[in-house]
Amino acid sequence: MDFGALETVVANSAYITARGSFDGGFNPQITRNKKFRSKLKLPPLAECEHLKNQIDLEFENICEKQPIGKKLFQEFLGTIDQFVPALNIWIDIEDYDTAEDDDRLQKAKCIINKYLDSHSKHFCHYLDDKVIAQVVEESNKVPDGLFKPLLQSTAEYLKEKAFQQYKESKYFSRFLQWKWLESQPVGEDWFMDFRVLGKGGFGEVSASQMRATGKMYACKKLNKKRLKKRKGFEGAMVEKRILAKVHSRFIVSLAYAFQTKNDVCLVMTLMNGGDLRFHIYNVDEENPGLDEPRACFYTAQIICGMEHLHQNRIIYRDLKPENVLLDNDGNVRISDLGLAVQLKENKNRTKGYAGTPGFMAPELLNGEEYDYSVDYFSLGVTLFEMIAARGPFRSRGEKVTKS
Repeated sequence: MDFGALETVVANSAYITARGSFDGGFNPQITRNKKFRSKLKLPPLAECEHLKNQIDLEFENICEKQPIGKKLFQEFLGTIDQFVPALNIWIDIEDYDTAEDDDRLQKAKCIINKYLDSHSKHFCHYLDDKVIAQVVEESNKVPDGLFKPLLQSTAEYLKEKAFQQYKESKYFSRFLQWKWLESQPVGEDWFMDFRVLGKGGFGEVSASQMRATGKMYACKKLNKKRLKKRKGFEGAMVEKRILAKVHSRFIVSLAYAFQTKNDVCLVMTLMNGGDLRFHIYNVDEENPGLDEPRACFYTAQIICGMEHLHQNRIIYRDLKPENVLLDNDGNVRISDLGLAVQLKENKNRTKGYAGTPGFMAPELLNGEEYDYSVDYFSLGVTLFEMIAARGPFRSRGEKVTKS
């Protein structure tokens, strides 16, 4: 074995050991660095009060969009009897929305009997009778969004009746403490790098372990010289801003961001399953491609991720098999948002040439204005390639950008 091969074996062994030391939950046997662990302690409340004047304190922002804010708000609701029915119907509707088709009818009947029947102990009195009647009438069809009007009414009720009380509670104080902790700077000394997972035009992606928690991430290091030479700073900053804004289990999550002397570093969800292109062409080289049920499963998850982007007025513009990554459980997430664009508030369309040839919609290629539909064109090409193991126009293209 030559020295290079030996280095690879050592790097892989260290990486596997590091992954095995963290199972995603609380494990008292994980080795953590005490110095960095101590920096994660929540601060005294007095140090966080100033954040009330610095962050967006609208209901939608802190109680719906931010996971930690939503969790703390729901914990607060559970302590007040008046709001428990609203909390439970909120949770049960979200459970219905993600349930398997075969389970939906039973879950729908449970929601109707528990929360919409005026004789029930958990009856949600704030709901409009006409909305209740409409939901009950359509319940046997169990369509998507069946309970959306009820969820909207619940949010409006809680915003009016519970939100102010929440902002005066210890749960909101804890939210401010978390926001303070979230804003504290981290640097490369917080992370221990293991083997390189992949390389790109601007740098490389390494498996990294957070010293304070032991959790594994993928650290995307973008070389500043390459970014400057190839005019890639704007794309890097766009990716950072968008990843910080979105929260979806079908999009890679940004955990930390920092810079060193030479690199801009984005620390994100570690996806150990490789990308879709690998699974299409390399898992079974004699019979490339995916079977239809598996392709449909991945496509459904991709759509969930894209819809979350679209709800935040973001057009992805670079969907292709290389940018869809798999985790340990076989679920997929969208990655590489450097070519995404966020629409301005007063506009529903944009212009600009960006993407990968072979996956770009005609209106984008022709320099015309376009909207979210270009992402669905790319989805169609990606789905075709999943099943046919070849692109409908060209199997692989070079990523290009032009202002």
